[in-house]
Amino acid sequence: MSGAQLGLKESVSMALGGMIGGGIYAVLGVVTGITGPATWVSFALAGLVAGCAGYSYNALNDIDDDNQGGSVSFVQSFVGNSTLAGMVGWTLLFGYVGSMAMYAFAFGEFTVALRGVPDSVAAVPLRPVVSVLAVAGFVGLNLLGARATGGAENVLVAAKVGVLVAFGVGGVAYVATGAGGAALSLGAAELTSFGPVVAAAVSFVAFQGWQLLFYDQERIEDPVETIRKAVYVSVPVAVAIYALVAVVTIALAPEALRSHPHTALVDAAGAIAEPLGLRRAGMLAISLSALFSTGSAINATLFSTGHFAKGMLSDDLLPDRIGDSAAQGIPTRTLLLLGVVTAAFAAVGSLGGITAFASVAFLVVFGSMSYLALRERDRDRVNPALPAIGLVGTAAFLPLLFWHLYTNQRHTFYVVVVLAVVVVTVELLYFERDAIEEEVESVGPDIV
Repeated sequence: MSGAQLGLKESVSMALGGMIGGGIYAVLGVVTGITGPATWVSFALAGLVAGCAGYSYNALNDIDDDNQGGSVSFVQSFVGNSTLAGMVGWTLLFGYVGSMAMYAFAFGEFTVALRGVPDSVAAVPLRPVVSVLAVAGFVGLNLLGARATGGAENVLVAAKVGVLVAFGVGGVAYVATGAGGAALSLGAAELTSFGPVVAAAVSFVAFQGWQLLFYDQERIEDPVETIRKAVYVSVPVAVAIYALVAVVTIALAPEALRSHPHTALVDAAGAIAEPLGLRRAGMLAISLSALFSTGSAINATLFSTGHFAKGMLSDDLLPDRIGDSAAQGIPTRTLLLLGVVTAAFAAVGSLGGITAFASVAFLVVFGSMSYLALRERDRDRVNPALPAIGLVGTAAFLPLLFWHLYTNQRHTFYVVVVLAVVVVTVELLYFERDAIEEEVESVGPDIV
């Protein structure tokens, strides 16, 4: 392997970092609010469907020898429709923006939760300000060309995973001692309801980081096989960590999950460290880990999304005004636009709304890739069972997600629907612009 190439360890780190990086800190409070102690089931279901979608991506990547890439190139190769390919690309871009906004929102929440940090300054809420400043800071870093190397990513991800595993194991040990009267619950009463399935749909965005590997294949040694293994390792590990952290947090911080769910991890960490006289230290450690993890997730996703957008510019799937595809690195205008839209979402949106919007985008795209893989089931290298699970799972999650929003968060439902309609309309106007112009020109003389 050359010095510039990434091996299996680096690929697993990138995939796991994309999920663990900010996912658990951003979605845990939202998911527990829906299904309570059965949150671990929701993460398992979402991980199962995401893993089957991962199989679909790997299968398409394996049989698409001449055009290796991600969702956009798969549509171009197997469907041959540039309009559909472009719409998939735009949907992914909005999904990535939603993910970054979700991380930025969580970054702001954990900042305000730090001891001594006020909720507002001069009657201005501090959380939105911190979120916007975080996005601006990482846009600036990417404009300077800053990024983590493969080796550094190994260390960073190991540190983030280590903190969460220590939190989970420490929490289980704390409960086992009987301290504080806490007890682990697996939410058996919730298993007969739709709650865990609905929560799985909402949490789906927390399992999307692995597919960024497909846009970075030129830097990966033996990309088809390496990415295959990285996906199959990273998704189950993410599920296990999410489930462990969820079970422990629900056991140790039930009141915090009701009063301030997005930062309940801080209270749970304090409870674990309290018998050692280190309550404040435990709370500070998990808070700093959350800030570091969500911050690095913003940075990594912004970097990958910027390059993804540049590729779409090269294929004429985005307007030239968005950036110069011939620029060295990520075009400046592209980075600035991504940053502005992300900051706007993070500043004015709710965490539940942002999470739902991003999950909708990835459910649509992952379901589409599962369908493409299922269409290729006659090939020897495609097992139809897993793409079928991915397709059925995403198809079931999508209406359940909208039903949940409509019945419980009516305002968020309307916002997500309006955004979806606007996105699709803009996509159609852009990709069908030539046909629209021809129709206008043909009607014009008749009117005159």
